[in-house]
Amino acid sequence: MMAAAALAGTAAGAQAQTLPATPVPVIQGTRLDIVADGAVTRVPDVATISAGVVSQAATAGAAMADNAKRMAGVVAALKKAGVADRDIQTSVLNLNPQYRYGENMPPVITGYQASNQVSVRFRDVKRSGAILDALVAQGANQINGPSFSVDQPEAALDEARTAAIRTARSRATLYAAAAGLKVKRILAISEQGGNYQPPMPMPVMAMRAEKAADTAVEAGEQKLSVSVTVSFELE
Repeated sequence: MMAAAALAGTAAGAQAQTLPATPVPVIQGTRLDIVADGAVTRVPDVATISAGVVSQAATAGAAMADNAKRMAGVVAALKKAGVADRDIQTSVLNLNPQYRYGENMPPVITGYQASNQVSVRFRDVKRSGAILDALVAQGANQINGPSFSVDQPEAALDEARTAAIRTARSRATLYAAAAGLKVKRILAISEQGGNYQPPMPMPVMAMRAEKAADTAVEAGEQKLSVSVTVSFELE
């Protein structure tokens, strides 16, 4: 009997902690659903590239040794240019045999190719072109990018949200007036597209080691947008 009473008490306690269901708004008038977008523009403050070195040699050890030496020069050039350690991250490290194929013959290894790439973030976007030139001068022969992004987009996205709600209210008022009604209240708000996704990097640039004209890099502007669905009650 004591055990049964304890179980009953536990069940009663569990029931007491159950949260009530959210009440569904009772609509007495007309429901209107509006989808509205809000957008703002910002000048990007971060540039990202992938810079790497590809080395070939007769043996795996020679390929890796040459690659490591040249990559050390690339990383040293980045740090000398003011790029912080936290903004340099190894992204690719490969060693692959190179084959010669003959008719009716098994493939023969002719050498090895080593590749090493780092992902680099430039927080001084205006210096991107100069840094790219410095990388090439230090032996980088594979470069992807740059791609540009906004480092802390939250405040800009909040502005876009405010603009989206303002647009939704204005549009609801327009529809209500056209129907001979007026806006009574907002029933629900939902958001889509509030996560900022920076653009993908530009295609690979094949860079030559010899000195050429200074690389020009223009950051331009980026649009940050939010889409909301707002449900209104009209009366």
